[in-house]
Amino acid sequence: MSQFFAKSNKIRFERYNKLYHDENMSWGEIAKLFDTYPNRVRRDAHKLGVKSRDKSEAQKVALSEGRQSHPTEGKKQSQATKNKISESQGQVWDTLTAEDRERRSKIGVEAWNKKTDSERADFFKRSQEAIQRASQHGSKVELFLFDNLVQNGYRVDKHKEHLLQNERFHIDLYVPSCRVAIEVDGPIHFEPLFGQEKLEKRQALDQAKNGLILSAGMALIRVRLNKRESQRYLRTIWSNVSDILNKVEDKFPPKHERYFEI
Repeated sequence: MSQFFAKSNKIRFERYNKLYHDENMSWGEIAKLFDTYPNRVRRDAHKLGVKSRDKSEAQKVALSEGRQSHPTEGKKQSQATKNKISESQGQVWDTLTAEDRERRSKIGVEAWNKKTDSERADFFKRSQEAIQRASQHGSKVELFLFDNLVQNGYRVDKHKEHLLQNERFHIDLYVPSCRVAIEVDGPIHFEPLFGQEKLEKRQALDQAKNGLILSAGMALIRVRLNKRESQRYLRTIWSNVSDILNKVEDKFPPKHERYFEI
């Protein structure tokens, strides 16, 4: 124990960072490693500039490392409770400083870099399978919007074909009573996840599809998914879609005002 605390500040700082931030060990686990008590290593680390995780981060790490079980595991919660939780989590994220967000992003990058080649290959395989399932049955956001539209009394056609001149294209969601097409765009529509060439081809197809939809006399809502699909984010999307539908129902817009992007 005394040998470690006798080492230089630089060595102790690097060791704390590696164990606490890179390997996600708790102060209690680190203390056992050095045969001392948690408060001593925590205080020493803080003096050297090593920041502790906030309560939310600490709980996430403890859950991911299996040190504790989720407090709601096995319990059913009402939708109102889920909404309240997601709003609270969203507010926490909104109040994070740029430094905190950058640090969390760095942790994610470091976790990715630690994955083996086989783990990365498995991740990409599952991603491709998820994309294929979404193209056949609809993404999580499509299904969420579909359910909300139906619950609000709209008739909705999902993956509607034969509405456009080019039969290769289908419309993700179509609301006949409003003449509104809704397209849900995941990151592959605006990020080079599978290479720049494929992205440019995808965007060219999207532009062609936009032209066909608008020239067919429909209004078009494109939902651009640029955030994690939390319940709070889904509710925000629905609120925006609902507002646009109400405006279109009230007065169908002229041709040059029929394109909406969320």
